[in-house]
Amino acid sequence: MDITIQPGLLSGTIQAIPSKSQAHRILICAAFADSPTTIICPDTNQDIEATANCLRALGAEIHRTEVGYQVTPITAIPQTAVLNCNESGSTLRFMLPIVGALGTDAIFHMAGRLPQRPLSPLWEEMERMGCRLSRPSTDILRCQGQLSCGHYAIPGNVSSQFITGLLFAAALLSEKTKIEVIGHLESAPYVEMTQAAMALFGADTKGMQVNGPIKFHSPGEVTVEGDWSNGAFWLAANALGSNLTITNLRPDSPQGDKAVRSLLMALENSVTIDARNTPDLVPILAVTAGAKKGATFINCARLRLKETDRLLTTAAMIQNLGGKAQIQDDTLIVSGTGYCGGTVDATNDHRIVMSAAIAATVCDSPVTIINAQEVRKSYPAFWRDYEMLGGKI
Repeated sequence: MDITIQPGLLSGTIQAIPSKSQAHRILICAAFADSPTTIICPDTNQDIEATANCLRALGAEIHRTEVGYQVTPITAIPQTAVLNCNESGSTLRFMLPIVGALGTDAIFHMAGRLPQRPLSPLWEEMERMGCRLSRPSTDILRCQGQLSCGHYAIPGNVSSQFITGLLFAAALLSEKTKIEVIGHLESAPYVEMTQAAMALFGADTKGMQVNGPIKFHSPGEVTVEGDWSNGAFWLAANALGSNLTITNLRPDSPQGDKAVRSLLMALENSVTIDARNTPDLVPILAVTAGAKKGATFINCARLRLKETDRLLTTAAMIQNLGGKAQIQDDTLIVSGTGYCGGTVDATNDHRIVMSAAIAATVCDSPVTIINAQEVRKSYPAFWRDYEMLGGKI
């Protein structure tokens, strides 16, 4: 699907959609709880559904309702299971250690760029601790055997999703398990989100030490909070001159991407932004910087491992809109030249689609976005909301 947007600012009130990151975690906790859980999550997307489907494959009953999900926990662990992760990196990296802890012989199906996204050093650590991992084909991963209790060690400068997966696994193992993070923990807020979700279900993971097995205690009903990662697009629109009121964003949220508030304020000047802890914000922050005074984004290496090489696709988006961006190693340098308009190929990346749509509000001429349907990965209603706020499609 291709969409052409006419320039023009947005106005109105928009409620931030539920946090994809928190929804994954709450669904997993609910699937291993001691009684059913009602999850208030009025909007869903492909990634959240991938996690729900994988938990169904393990025996959880998960029903979509008008307000979210009704989850009846797993009662019998299957010996074998087939789990379809679609394109969701979170789903794969969370569920892989979980099936390892359960001892389920599991086949994972992967789509899009997910088969190329890294699993090392999680792969090696799981094999060291008792599992056998293999790739029967490019888009299939198999996990056999069972993880043992004990001491796990993983570098802090790799995906925080590996650590989240191991925390869930530790809760399911039969004895005390410790997860040691070697070096500085990047994207620490995402691990804190995991610990906060587990705490909602009565699990103590302080110090990365888990006295398993933990039977999560269902709180009965849980509300998934608003998503700062997707709310960032509307906040950036405001920074570029739109007049939006964004509701359902908790200022005290554990989500790391709430940093977008202060980062957008910083972009009133030419600044250097460290992308290490908020890599998902780089495309929309870079777009904003290009319409203001420019910015330099450092420590962007992990952007290369997303749905696309997001360092390249972000730079290409800005250049195709008439802006100026260059890459030096793992640094992105954006000049504050403004935008004239043009054509952006989203190349299978939802964040590039939404960033280009926000850039279109301040372009001199129309913007055409190729593969605009990719918003379905995280925000299927984006185009409906964009038009509701006055976007000219």
